[in-house]
Amino acid sequence: MSPEIVKNFAPSGVLRASINLGNPILANKDASGAPVGVSIDLARAFGERLGVPVELVVFDAAGKSVEAVVAERADIGFFAIDPVRGADIAFTAAYVLIEGSYLVRDGSPLKRNEEVDQQGVSVTVGKGSAYDLYLTRELKHAHIVRAPTSPSVVETFLAQQLDVAAGVKQQLEADQKRHAGLRLLPGRFMVIQQAMGTPKSRGQAAAAALEAFVEEIKASGFVADALSRHRIQGASVAPVTTQ
Repeated sequence: MSPEIVKNFAPSGVLRASINLGNPILANKDASGAPVGVSIDLARAFGERLGVPVELVVFDAAGKSVEAVVAERADIGFFAIDPVRGADIAFTAAYVLIEGSYLVRDGSPLKRNEEVDQQGVSVTVGKGSAYDLYLTRELKHAHIVRAPTSPSVVETFLAQQLDVAAGVKQQLEADQKRHAGLRLLPGRFMVIQQAMGTPKSRGQAAAAALEAFVEEIKASGFVADALSRHRIQGASVAPVTTQ
């Protein structure tokens, strides 16, 4: 990395990485409360590449994590690719693909993903999450109810007697084990393309350097090793993009 690129990413001499704990596939806390996970591993690897220390800026929801990068309170972040977010953030290609699923009660008449978008059906999502952004565009008839964070979606779904909970398949499966009488609809309603991003104001050269880093860590097996090391289910390494 050239000194100019390093300065673009870490003008203060420290790389501030925005971490979203609302997506348990990519980030979580260990027994001591410290952030751990795939996105933390990637942030530290990129800091090593730049030759600067890494500061983790931790949030409980995707929307807050995005806002930190847009406002340049963080230098890089880990987000689902979405055109709304792309107005201010330069995304790499995806490094991980994550399934989005629907959860309903056992007694629900809903059997298929395609049946969810009906008048009178309420769908719970985490506010500002990729699922919120996607379903806001795609659902034409169902009503969206926004929980404060993605991990609180099922609590909101149960407390408010709503019809459907939408989110990361792994999170919903964990909630299903904790609460009796729930089932996942078969398949998935979307695939999240999880990417790294940096403020567009950092310039095209910085965006290209981050893109190259992501392609390298996919091709080298770093991302696959991180998924395995953290025992992640429900996610796969995104294909390497031909340069």
